[in-house]
Amino acid sequence: MHSYKVLSLFSGAGGLDLGFEQVGFSHLELVEIDDHCVATINANRPQWNIFHGDISLYKPIHRNIDILIGGPPCQGFSLGGNRNESDPRNRLFLEMTRIAKITNPRVIVIENVLNLRTMKAPWSGKYFADEIYDNFKKIGYSVKFDTFKVSFYGVPQTRRRFVFIAVKGDFPKGYELPTPDLKETTIRKYLEDISTLNTNNIPNHNPEWGFQSRVHRNRRSLKVENIKNPVPIRISRTGSDGNPIRSFDEPFPAIDTATVWGWAAGNVKAQREKKDRTNGKYIRNPDTDLKLWRIDADEMRTFTHREYARLQTFPDDWVFYGNNKRDIQKQVGNAVPVEFARRVGVNVYKLFRSLETNSEFMSDRIQVSLEL
Repeated sequence: MHSYKVLSLFSGAGGLDLGFEQVGFSHLELVEIDDHCVATINANRPQWNIFHGDISLYKPIHRNIDILIGGPPCQGFSLGGNRNESDPRNRLFLEMTRIAKITNPRVIVIENVLNLRTMKAPWSGKYFADEIYDNFKKIGYSVKFDTFKVSFYGVPQTRRRFVFIAVKGDFPKGYELPTPDLKETTIRKYLEDISTLNTNNIPNHNPEWGFQSRVHRNRRSLKVENIKNPVPIRISRTGSDGNPIRSFDEPFPAIDTATVWGWAAGNVKAQREKKDRTNGKYIRNPDTDLKLWRIDADEMRTFTHREYARLQTFPDDWVFYGNNKRDIQKQVGNAVPVEFARRVGVNVYKLFRSLETNSEFMSDRIQVSLEL
């Protein structure tokens, strides 16, 4: 397999890069500012070259590269962020344009959040998706973009992402963006086996049963060694979002840096109850009559970092580093799911082969119809 060379920007904890590596791409260099993300990448891939610093100070030495990839910070766009159209981080995609002008990549891949389609750039009045499209069009690229529900791309969560793929010149005949599977991916194969592994032999997996909160009731009536068949639960956001007891045979909602998930074992039930808004603590809105979901169980715990990482389809040998739980949770939650990145990488690899052989792009839909 030909090894195409990748320059990676806004690399984060390496999700997009690892997915492309799994296809056979190799890395020229990565650019990342976050100390903990850099520590994670250095520990897992010491052979990768990293520019550790502000991307505006990065001066690429490579020219006429194969592919430029990146996921510019999304906090200004994301529902999990402040959704501020004037957030200065919203302009960081322009650094990808600057670096593309210097490195002249044959292909560019940008991954970001769904809300690029609904927020407008204050300097132009265009939707950010159209602004990004126009910027690369102006420097000689054909651009295609779409939204993707990653549960149809091998990832066990319903996270939706925007992906832009740009090619210098024209796309080959028949080219299309990655096509979805016929069925969604469920959490069963990713979480069922690890739920009762009460060991820290797996990196970033140190389960701690005995979770207590003011909302849920943990009876602590089950010995850890007797725990069997726990069920996944949503611990935070108890006012809405449906029943907090989740099925193994469905994808999870999008994993983010705010929602807390966990396990409940033994006799488990969930029901809505009225909160004591007269005598209770930490009452934000005493006038509401909203009922809150309350879980009762014989034993509970929160997810480990490894369980979150599995939902992002990181392999167990990809170890995350940070000073505290928040440092690691942020890396995992902000990452591109590795399997989704791999699917995009497969699509880009086929794009390169079509461009080099001047042949029609072989659609994934054709492959699916042949398999059926």
